[in-house]
Amino acid sequence: MKHDIKYNFSNFITVSRKQKTFLEMIDDIYDFIGQDPDRDYRIVIGTDSEGYGDVIYATAVVVHRVGNGARAFICKNKVHTAYRVLRDKIYNESMLSFGLAQELSPFLAKMLGEDFMQSNFVIHSDIGNNGDTKDMIKEIVGMVRGYGFQVEIKPDSYGASSVADRFAVPPQRTATVAP
Repeated sequence: MKHDIKYNFSNFITVSRKQKTFLEMIDDIYDFIGQDPDRDYRIVIGTDSEGYGDVIYATAVVVHRVGNGARAFICKNKVHTAYRVLRDKIYNESMLSFGLAQELSPFLAKMLGEDFMQSNFVIHSDIGNNGDTKDMIKEIVGMVRGYGFQVEIKPDSYGASSVADRFAVPPQRTATVAP
């Protein structure tokens, strides 16, 4: 398996399809939290994909004002995924989430503080105790925690399994014509 993922986190879209740059997304997060700073917030990052081959992976940043709404930003990256190798797909999803978390967390720590980041910044992984991904839980959770991030899995990983899932694009299939 090749895991040299090239990603670009410079362009995002909102749920309403507005284009945002990385820095505009950070400004929007700051503004959203600033509207009601006494509330509890959680910031989650999750990635999902559909299919195998050259796949568009959707990575979501969700800023959840607990009990009162959220904002979401989605970034898409094309990554090759080995055909029918679920481990490759889950690893790619995890590395995209982790990569964005690494880029975003210094900005958020400066803006919101280290204490906030330790307790309210989480990577959501699209794995769970039911289904084919259950054998990967220790591996993926250990990897994410090893990089210093909190991680949640299904059924709690809505950033990946609900938000990013809405924006994951199945690979295009080329029709073959019989001779």
